[in-house]
Amino acid sequence: MKITILTATLSVLFLSHQPVYAQIDSTLLKSSTPGDTAKRSLTMDAIYNRPFLKLGKTPVSIGGYVESNWQKVSTSGISAGNQFQFRRFSLFVASTISSRIKFLSEIEYENDPTGDPGDAAGPQFEIEYAALDIELHPLLNLRGGMIVNPIGAFNQNHDGPKWEFTDRPIAMTQMLPDTWSNTGFGIYGKHYTNHWMFGYEFYLTGGFNDSIIDNTQGKTFLPAAKSNTSRFTSSASGTPMYTGKISIRNDRIGELGLSFMSDVYNTWEIEGAPVDSKRSLHVYDVDFNTTLPKSHTAITTEWAWIFVQMPPNYTPEYSNKQFGGFIDIVQPIVRGKILGWDNASLNLAVRGEYVDWNVGKFRSTGTRMYNDLWSIMPGVSFRPSSQTVLRFNYRRQKSRDITGNTIGASIGPTAGFNFGLSTYF
Repeated sequence: MKITILTATLSVLFLSHQPVYAQIDSTLLKSSTPGDTAKRSLTMDAIYNRPFLKLGKTPVSIGGYVESNWQKVSTSGISAGNQFQFRRFSLFVASTISSRIKFLSEIEYENDPTGDPGDAAGPQFEIEYAALDIELHPLLNLRGGMIVNPIGAFNQNHDGPKWEFTDRPIAMTQMLPDTWSNTGFGIYGKHYTNHWMFGYEFYLTGGFNDSIIDNTQGKTFLPAAKSNTSRFTSSASGTPMYTGKISIRNDRIGELGLSFMSDVYNTWEIEGAPVDSKRSLHVYDVDFNTTLPKSHTAITTEWAWIFVQMPPNYTPEYSNKQFGGFIDIVQPIVRGKILGWDNASLNLAVRGEYVDWNVGKFRSTGTRMYNDLWSIMPGVSFRPSSQTVLRFNYRRQKSRDITGNTIGASIGPTAGFNFGLSTYF
């Protein structure tokens, strides 16, 4: 059924006439142009700030992006050799239904072995987003349907062409569930004052289930809940999950986002009869992005804290506290006309990452628990335009088990090269 819908939509695109391209807001792209920080948009606008192709005189617009990569990675010198991966194909379909009423959907094919281990194995098609917006006032708008929960910035602003790295941030995919979407309703709004901009979002949706502490990963693992597709029609706890975010942007400084997510994740009653105690989880996230005006250096960072109420007698591998995040620094070194492209750029980039799935100490000994990972990823990227990126990265990564030993007694760091392309269309 999902593949049939996708095929029919593509047929409409190719048979349409009189195409007109919508404009994309380059403030959300990592190779920013001078003055981009003055653009009046926030990360919460990323869902609509994409290039769309209008289908003739119809109210429907269409767009999408694609990602494909090559990699060669080894651990202690042992490698699977050259690997070629077609990771993602996303299709956007948007429509202005009437004045101040609009609809947007995103259908995605994904097969990313480096992404969220909570996803089902193998290639899959899924509806990632499908929501109706009703604009009442700049400060009060309604949104309902299948939404992307605004926890942090990456979850909303994850499109491949916007980033200089082939892999998504580890903390945002293997600690938080990336592209975490649920069925629900909420409100959002924005306000401008001189050089300042303020935005907020608040949603009530479905949420997590017991799989976050009962999974094949053998640890507290929020992404495991993504494989529970029944969350789109029912809630494990029968209570709504709350997700909220506030964003503040200054044209000259950058954007700061503060977000939270709170949920009762376990099935604590059946047919009105209590069968367990309520157990909650809370996520707090801070993100920041800016572009330095003189050097045009783009800096993007996000860090999250997870707190999970655990059942009694669980082993220490299942932690009640986790922490992780990343920082990207992108420096354009050549900008302008390159190889015939008028607005091209060549960039140097580096990403630093850290994740700790077991923050705390062993109760029995008082010594520190680890189960952590760090990674450094330098790279170079070329953008013939803001909508297309070719990127070459090198990653060096090291993990430790819960006692602080390198994962596997004789296993050394993981290292390897990645080359990929991603483009909107």
